[in-house]
Amino acid sequence: MGGRVYEGKRDYMIAYLKGSVAAIYEGQIVLETNSIGYNIFMPQSSLELIDGIGSEVKIYTYLSVREDAMLLYGFLTKDDLDFYKLLLSVNGVGPKAALSILSSFSADDLKFAILSGDSKTISSKASGIGPKTAQRIIIDLKDKVDLNEAFESKLSKASDADEIRDSGNRSEAVEALTALGYSSTDALRAVREASKDGIDDVEELLKRALKYIV
Repeated sequence: MGGRVYEGKRDYMIAYLKGSVAAIYEGQIVLETNSIGYNIFMPQSSLELIDGIGSEVKIYTYLSVREDAMLLYGFLTKDDLDFYKLLLSVNGVGPKAALSILSSFSADDLKFAILSGDSKTISSKASGIGPKTAQRIIIDLKDKVDLNEAFESKLSKASDADEIRDSGNRSEAVEALTALGYSSTDALRAVREASKDGIDDVEELLKRALKYIV
């Protein structure tokens, strides 16, 4: 009993911090909680969602321990933190590189890029990530990212998410478009846009998606 506690997952030392934003810098914030100011590195996309100095926020954290430093990396959602740690499992991707990637992509958009094998977009948008590393990310993570979950995550953040029901049909529509010769990237984006109209029938999804893909 209790054996799983000692698995060496040092990043679990601090699961999250909740407090007041004392300062905001480029790529990081100072979060004050219980009279202690924590310096936390965050994706720029997350920083832009913080209301400003004095606002109360909950930050999910990853603790990176090096010989010369202990650094905290933070995210506004548990999903983003989990995907950050997934990126760290890729050979050649360290804490700073993973943060750079998530500063250039939302976790959802990065999942679509991985699923579509779009290494060019990953390497061109993420600072410091070359073509070989981008390809390695796709190879290592493609089987760990679920298409239906990616759709659900993306659409759950949309205002009309309650109108979207059958993610299986969306997956089938994407497969049909790729079979017609369209790239996986274009197919994913087109079906995602068509889904926003509240369509859950495969045939109708295809008709709508073709309007976005052409």
